[in-house]
Amino acid sequence: MEALFLLVPLSLIVVAVAVWIFFGASDSGQFDDLDGPALRILHDDDGNPPNMH
Repeated sequence: MEALFLLVPLSLIVVAVAVWIFFGASDSGQFDDLDGPALRILHDDDGNPPNMH
């Protein structure tokens, strides 16, 4: 029972820190363009083939 007095506030602090980190990333624009980097890898870059010697 004494462990609950430690674990409940500790878990609330961990959740508060996780929410703070999430909103900090959201405010800084981390989640603005979710499709761009995912689609960029599908475009071929046939400019210069690698030199295989």
